[in-house]
Amino acid sequence: MIKFKIIYMGKDKPSVIKGLEILLKKDVEISAVVAQPHDVQSFSGEKLIDFALKNGLNVLSEEELYNLIENPSSNSKIDLKNTDLVISFLFWKIIKKPLINFPNIGCINLHPAPLPDFRGFSPYCFAIYQNSPIWGVTAHFVDEKIDTGDIIQVNKFSINAKNETAFSLEQKSQIELLKLFEEIIDMSIKTNTLPRTKQSKGKYFSKKDFENLRKIENNSEDEIEKKIRAFWYPPYEGAYTTINKKEYTIINKKILDEIGKNYHKYDKFK
Repeated sequence: MIKFKIIYMGKDKPSVIKGLEILLKKDVEISAVVAQPHDVQSFSGEKLIDFALKNGLNVLSEEELYNLIENPSSNSKIDLKNTDLVISFLFWKIIKKPLINFPNIGCINLHPAPLPDFRGFSPYCFAIYQNSPIWGVTAHFVDEKIDTGDIIQVNKFSINAKNETAFSLEQKSQIELLKLFEEIIDMSIKTNTLPRTKQSKGKYFSKKDFENLRKIENNSEDEIEKKIRAFWYPPYEGAYTTINKKEYTIINKKILDEIGKNYHKYDKFK
C-alpha cells in the first residue's frame, strides 16, 4: 500500500518539532523537511533541522525544494512525486505558486490566530491591545497572498486579554495549534481530502502597524499598561520609550514578579 506522503516546513519552535515527532509515529512518508539553517539563532532549544537529521529525514533548503519541484528529472535521491500534503507549520517565508500547486490535496498552513480577523504579523500583540475576549488557531490552504487562503478549521477558546502578555498568549496558542495540527493530519490521512471555506474580508496587521503601536509616547496609564503586556515577548524588544534618541523597553511590576518567580526556581542554594 502506498503511504500518505508529506513535505514538512517550519521554524524552530517546540510545537513545530513536536508536530514532526507526531508525524513520525503515524503511517506516513515524510519525503522532505525544510527548516531554518544552523546559522539562524534559535531561542527555543533544539532546532528543527537537528531533530529531522537525528531521525534520518531528508532536509532541504527552500531553494533546493523548489529546484526539485521544477526539475524532477535531476539526479537527486529525494523523490517528491505524488506528494499528498505540504505542511507549513509556522514557516517563516511566503510560499510560492510551484509549491502551492504541487501536492495532491494541497499546501496548508497552521496559523497561530483566528482567521480572517487576525492576519499578518505578530497577531498576539494586537489581540491583547484590542482586549479580544476570544482567541483561536487556524488551519488553512495556502494561496499567493498572506493568510488569505480557504479555511479548513478554526479552533477558538476564551481568554482574558487583560491578564495576558504576547508571550503567554503565544504559549497557549502553540498548545492549541499542535492539537489542531493532529486533527487536520488525521482527517487528511483518513479521507484523503480536507474541507475548505472561503475567507471573508478580515483584517491584516503589518510590521509597520506593530512598530507604530509599541511606542509609548504621551499615552494614558491604562494605555501604557496595555502596551507593556501586548508587546512583552522576550528576548525581543517590547513596548518602548525614547530617551536621547535611544530606545528603552518598558516593563511593569507584574512582569518583574513573574520573572523573579521563574528566576528563583533555579536557585541552587535553597
